Amino acid sequence: MKLSEFIVLNEAEKKRVVMNNAAALATRTSPGLIIFLFQINDYYVEAYCNTDDKSIAEYRVLPNTNAIRHYLDLIPIDDLLN
Repeated sequence: MKLSEFIVLNEAEKKRVVMNNAAALATRTSPGLIIFLFQINDYYVEAYCNTDDKSIAEYRVLPNTNAIRHYLDLIPIDDLLN
Protein backbone atom coordinates (compact mmCIF):
# COMPACT_ATOMS: atom_id res chain seq x y z
CA MET A 1 0.00 0.00 0.00
CA LYS A 2 1.30 3.42 -0.93
CA LEU A 3 1.71 6.14 1.66
CA SER A 4 -0.87 8.33 -0.09
CA GLU A 5 -3.39 5.47 0.07
CA PHE A 6 -2.80 4.90 3.79
CA ILE A 7 -3.20 8.57 4.68
CA VAL A 8 -6.76 8.78 3.32
CA LEU A 9 -8.01 5.66 5.15
CA ASN A 10 -10.37 6.02 8.10
CA GLU A 11 -9.22 4.82 11.52
CA ALA A 12 -10.79 1.35 11.21
CA GLU A 13 -9.14 0.80 7.82
CA LYS A 14 -5.77 2.00 9.15
CA LYS A 15 -6.06 -0.47 12.02
CA ARG A 16 -6.82 -3.31 9.59
CA VAL A 17 -3.84 -2.43 7.39
CA VAL A 18 -1.47 -2.11 10.35
CA MET A 19 -2.63 -5.40 11.89
CA ASN A 20 -2.46 -7.36 8.62
CA ASN A 21 0.30 -5.76 6.57
CA ALA A 22 2.76 -4.01 8.87
CA ALA A 23 5.93 -5.23 10.51
CA ALA A 24 6.21 -4.29 14.19
CA LEU A 25 9.61 -2.72 14.86
CA ALA A 26 9.69 -1.05 18.27
CA THR A 27 7.78 0.55 21.12
CA ARG A 28 8.31 3.54 23.32
CA THR A 29 6.33 5.07 26.15
CA SER A 30 5.02 8.49 26.97
CA PRO A 31 2.79 9.42 29.93
CA GLY A 32 -0.48 7.56 29.39
CA LEU A 33 0.63 6.08 26.07
CA ILE A 34 2.48 3.19 24.52
CA ILE A 35 3.62 4.11 21.03
CA PHE A 36 4.19 1.28 18.58
CA LEU A 37 6.32 1.71 15.47
CA PHE A 38 5.36 -0.27 12.36
CA GLN A 39 6.79 -0.42 8.86
CA ILE A 40 4.56 -0.69 5.80
CA ASN A 41 6.50 -0.88 2.55
CA ASP A 42 8.77 2.19 2.48
CA TYR A 43 7.16 4.26 5.23
CA TYR A 44 6.54 4.01 8.96
CA VAL A 45 3.44 4.35 11.11
CA GLU A 46 3.21 5.07 14.81
CA ALA A 47 0.14 3.79 16.66
CA TYR A 48 -0.55 5.71 19.88
CA CYS A 49 -2.21 3.32 22.34
CA ASN A 50 -3.96 4.72 25.42
CA THR A 51 -2.74 2.77 28.46
CA ASP A 52 -6.02 3.27 30.35
CA ASP A 53 -8.42 1.63 27.90
CA LYS A 54 -5.97 0.08 25.39
CA SER A 55 -7.58 1.95 22.48
CA ILE A 56 -5.64 3.42 19.59
CA ALA A 57 -5.86 7.17 19.99
CA GLU A 58 -4.05 8.08 16.78
CA TYR A 59 -1.99 6.86 13.85
CA ARG A 60 0.90 9.03 12.68
CA VAL A 61 2.73 8.49 9.42
CA LEU A 62 6.50 8.89 9.36
CA PRO A 63 7.69 9.11 5.76
CA ASN A 64 11.36 8.16 6.13
CA THR A 65 14.12 6.91 8.41
CA ASN A 66 15.02 10.43 9.56
CA ALA A 67 11.65 10.54 11.31
CA ILE A 68 12.39 7.36 13.30
CA ARG A 69 15.87 8.29 14.48
CA HIS A 70 14.79 8.18 18.18
CA TYR A 71 13.75 4.51 17.70
CA LEU A 72 16.95 3.23 16.14
CA ASP A 73 18.64 2.40 19.44
CA LEU A 74 15.55 0.44 20.50
CA ILE A 75 15.44 -1.89 17.48
CA PRO A 76 17.28 -5.16 18.23
CA ILE A 77 19.61 -6.06 15.37
CA ASP A 78 21.94 -8.54 17.09
CA ASP A 79 20.20 -11.54 15.49
CA LEU A 80 20.56 -9.93 12.07
CA LEU A 81 24.33 -9.63 12.47
CA ASN A 82 24.95 -13.32 13.16
